[in-house]
Amino acid sequence: MKRCVIFDLDGTLCDTSGDLLAAANAAFAHLGHDIRLDPMAAQDRAAALKGGRSMLRLGFSRAGDVDEGQVDAGYQPLLDAYDGSIAVHTAFYPGALDAVRRLRARGDAVAICTNKPEALAIKLMAQLGASDLFDALVGADTLPVCKPDPEHLRETIRRAGGDPARTVLIGDSDTDRNTAAAAAVPCVLVTFAPAGQSVAELLPEALLDDYADLDGILERLLT
Repeated sequence: MKRCVIFDLDGTLCDTSGDLLAAANAAFAHLGHDIRLDPMAAQDRAAALKGGRSMLRLGFSRAGDVDEGQVDAGYQPLLDAYDGSIAVHTAFYPGALDAVRRLRARGDAVAICTNKPEALAIKLMAQLGASDLFDALVGADTLPVCKPDPEHLRETIRRAGGDPARTVLIGDSDTDRNTAAAAAVPCVLVTFAPAGQSVAELLPEALLDDYADLDGILERLLT
């Protein structure tokens, strides 16, 4: 089996925050609320990379108490808006695609394990022209469980044809750190997402400041 590199998507491979925040703002408008999240604000960008409900809760918290019924009501309108404008502002982080291509060229298995709904993750990769670069993509609703359940990661490794004993998970959050720990897989956390250097507090096996440094980190962790 192959050496295997598994990537989180939002905040790790791609900065998706702009399109996610636009979708949340569309959902607030759909519900008749004068609430707007700011794509330039670090707190708002961080909430975006934690998912739709996180954005909705943040917006509602600024208008008063958070009503989970309103969060539920806004979730599908948010998904609909995001589905319609999924790659307007989204881009791969600098060097990410080059790193993925280097991994594939050396024969490594490369896959995505994301808590974004599978259909949306597949659509995003297609619109960014990157579908053929990954051996597998497992989304939040692909299985009965998702991160931080380790089975989400384990199934991604299986689908990619990777060796579980020579696998690393690259992510940007405590969810990724906890998933990797539960699966007994080394974790690399990126420092260029909104959480920045604070991810060091999660004690990953390595920090990634720049995708140009990935090869050296993998050689250390997977050999």
